[in-house]
Amino acid sequence: MASSTVLKALELLRTVGEFPHGATAAQIATASGHPFSTAYRLLGTLVETGFASYEPASKTYALGLEVFTLGQRVAHARGFGGTAAPVLEELTALTQESSVLAVLDGTRTLTVHTVDGPQFRNTTDPGDHGPLNTSAIGKALLAWQPPERRAELLAATELAHLTAHSVTDPEELAAQLDASVARGWVEQHEEQDIGMSAVGVPVLRPDGTLLASLALAAPVYRADIAALREHVPALRKAADRLGVLLP
Repeated sequence: MASSTVLKALELLRTVGEFPHGATAAQIATASGHPFSTAYRLLGTLVETGFASYEPASKTYALGLEVFTLGQRVAHARGFGGTAAPVLEELTALTQESSVLAVLDGTRTLTVHTVDGPQFRNTTDPGDHGPLNTSAIGKALLAWQPPERRAELLAATELAHLTAHSVTDPEELAAQLDASVARGWVEQHEEQDIGMSAVGVPVLRPDGTLLASLALAAPVYRADIAALREHVPALRKAADRLGVLLP
């Protein structure tokens, strides 16, 4: 019984995280699929322990500072802050484009560090989740998986249709991923957001296993795919450094 309650609380905490600006108990209950009474009781426990906060004026709940504290500890332990930050900052300074570092979290991308370009802000922030098939970070995380693992992910993932350019056919996506591995990088053009393009590469450990993905993103009025491709050598160099530096 206790383990079931803990599981429900953790699931509800994830649901609260889907509302970065807060949501009412009713909204959270609906999104989580729990009865209102269950969601309300669990939210009370999360607030008491600091994992959620409550704003009386708007009657909304949001993630609490305890989540931020734990996240910072994980980021520090894995080098996403102190170790990765200088590499991404140097990459962005060199290319003048926004850089994004992400890892695989289940069947989604998890952004772990970003550095905004001087003229454009990233469209993803640390802690954000996203689909694997529409972004450069996601495609890189898919493309460089071992074949069996990639097949499992494709079978378990609902391919998102975010824009008219999103690739939602599994066979087409698989062929695109194979071509990406052959050339050494992935790319997306307005598949995640209209007006945005990106190129990405894998971050591989010295033994060749996949650790993360690294991408450069830019609005198309500043840099189209052809312009971003010119930055692939710098992107690869940064990914190679991260592959050695990150634990």
